[in-house]
Amino acid sequence: MHIDKLHPELRKTYARIPSVPFHNSVFYFILNGLQKLQSSKIRPFSGVSIEDTRLNQSAVRIYRPEANATGAGLLWIHGGGYIMGNTAINDRECTSLARDVGLVVVSVDYRLAPRHPFPAALDDCYDAWSYMLSNVAQWGLDSRRIAVMGQSAGGGLAAAVVQRIADAGGVQPAAQLLLYPMLDDRTAADRSRDSIKYRLWNNKNNRGAWAWYLGQPPGAKTLPAYAAPARREDVSGLPPTWMGVGELDLFHAEDCRYAERLQASDVECELYVTPKAPHAFDMLVPESAPSQGFTQDYIRFLQTRLCL
Repeated sequence: MHIDKLHPELRKTYARIPSVPFHNSVFYFILNGLQKLQSSKIRPFSGVSIEDTRLNQSAVRIYRPEANATGAGLLWIHGGGYIMGNTAINDRECTSLARDVGLVVVSVDYRLAPRHPFPAALDDCYDAWSYMLSNVAQWGLDSRRIAVMGQSAGGGLAAAVVQRIADAGGVQPAAQLLLYPMLDDRTAADRSRDSIKYRLWNNKNNRGAWAWYLGQPPGAKTLPAYAAPARREDVSGLPPTWMGVGELDLFHAEDCRYAERLQASDVECELYVTPKAPHAFDMLVPESAPSQGFTQDYIRFLQTRLCL
């Protein structure tokens, strides 16, 4: 899509971003090799303590406020199309939520496809949820005031792990916050979207990532439970939900459909659509007016649902 369709404050940044063929296996493995060279070491941030801990097959990064702790917590799941990313890419967001909102934030460094296809990442996120519950006393948390939140593929994993937690019973999340989540493999199977030049993440990338994550081409008649959370037939009984997505995001249609299904099933669900915004705009241009409005609204929702 032409750059003029974007909000004026987003154009300069997105104009500099080339169309990257993540779906190309050669390019992907080069990129993945470079990512391993990227430092994921903890950087110091004022007002928050940060530590990394190994779990069964994954790791978590824990952010704790040094003052003004509220007794509430957040499980954070990073994005990256199920094929890339790590906890370090969200240090800014997680630090802010810990220091400024008073949350204990646990960010999951889950295993990535194609080396680790479904359900590896989901298992890691579920382990992180269990780890949070096992540490509520040590961290001074109220287990009834823990939310689950994720961006892009992390939003898809957040939706999936919340579904799995609902089916397992026991302590449930107080809320789920899904930021432009990657929910539905059937979008990737729709080749009519291939000709649309979505910014940052297009449908060819989407199809390649889903294929690696699922271990098969997207769009099959049936999938295992939780593999693509939009496939779940019964979405009743899920926790209060905040869903946010840009109007120009590839995931806009699938996200709106999932939000509408939640609402039709009597799940409290707020849908926040940012006009003239593409994928991940809040990460790439955080100081812009669209990003500020987006962030302030999900913080408002968090504060309400976690009784802050």
